[in-house]
Amino acid sequence: KQWYQRRVAITAGGKCAGHSSFITHLDFSDDGKVLQTTSGDYEHLFWDATSGDQITSTKDMRDVNMSSYTCTLGFPVCGIWPVGYDGTDINALCRSHNDKLVVTADDFGLVNLFRFPCCNPTAEWSSFRGHSAHVTKVRFLLGDKEIFSLGGRDQSIIQWGVC
Repeated sequence: KQWYQRRVAITAGGKCAGHSSFITHLDFSDDGKVLQTTSGDYEHLFWDATSGDQITSTKDMRDVNMSSYTCTLGFPVCGIWPVGYDGTDINALCRSHNDKLVVTADDFGLVNLFRFPCCNPTAEWSSFRGHSAHVTKVRFLLGDKEIFSLGGRDQSIIQWGVC
């Protein structure tokens, strides 16, 4: 077989500039017009996805539905932070596709499952241990019946069943 390489050109449509540190998470709204980001210094910012301009009125963003939710900050997930955790202890977050659950990955080897939205700082959750050290990423599989988690030091992938 002969393989052909097709060249594709891309151009920058906009640039979102305004964070004071590296960007850690990014989500688009359902309509693709808004994106939200979080950064290493715990900023949670909103952007016009077309122009790249920062949206400074968070009040205007409260009713925007996000297509995905992986940002570890924001009102719908402010209850995921147990007492004693600092801003570096939760490494990743993923909302289920049906908008009913949110899963987090933390520095203590735990995968934590909450109801979504999780706005109450005393929210109940379930924790599951499988990794020997910090968990770097979590994702729901399409259908929300399975979660995958990635381990840091143990360099493993664990598949979890959601009952």
